[in-house]
Amino acid sequence: MERIVKSVIGLALLMCSLARAQDVTLSARVKMLDAEKKVESSHAENVVVWLTPIGGANQKPLPKQALRLTQHNKSFEPHVLIIPVGSQVQFPNRDPFFHNVFSLFEGKRFDLGLYEAGTTRNVSFDRPGISYIFCNIHAEMSAVVIALDTPYYGISNRKGELVISNVPPGRYTMRTWYETALPDSLDAMTKEINVTASMSTLGVLEISSGTAVAHKNKYGMEYEPPAPSSPAYEHP
Repeated sequence: MERIVKSVIGLALLMCSLARAQDVTLSARVKMLDAEKKVESSHAENVVVWLTPIGGANQKPLPKQALRLTQHNKSFEPHVLIIPVGSQVQFPNRDPFFHNVFSLFEGKRFDLGLYEAGTTRNVSFDRPGISYIFCNIHAEMSAVVIALDTPYYGISNRKGELVISNVPPGRYTMRTWYETALPDSLDAMTKEINVTASMSTLGVLEISSGTAVAHKNKYGMEYEPPAPSSPAYEHP
């Protein structure tokens, strides 16, 4: 009996191993084109590609991890953060002055209010979407949080290299996002793909980069010039 149990366990482990072996790693290269100059840009980072299983097949559990969008040197680090839907993101203030993080444009809408150096606020992203994050005090600060309901995604590096690991064979909807690309052009890139065990590349993704549009503050108004003497900016 013990021998039979061991054989069954061994067979199950073998089947799991074979199933994992069928997962593939997909690569892509991003070709970023300057929309005005019509030439290829030397910077091709922060292009996001994700694959959503069609019909819910091949869906793996989303990874749990500590997620953080840090405010430091009047900027958000990282600039683009990809998270599983339902995740809570920490927004720690590591600057020696106040910030007011908010997002009122698509995705998750929130306003964390004014909070000082060394403190943290948390936000739960409870549905898929793209949230554009700003600071109500510092107009130069911006970030993007992309909440996905799939674990199959990749983000390009500076060279335009992108990798999506451990993708089971099957049918997927492939979507692409870039911060300054026109929505219509990104929609046109959405397509259905069939991932096979012998597949290794998604090809070259050609994207036209536009110009970032200046945003308003959380009241829908232009930002006021900074006042260095105000406690909302620097500690005395």
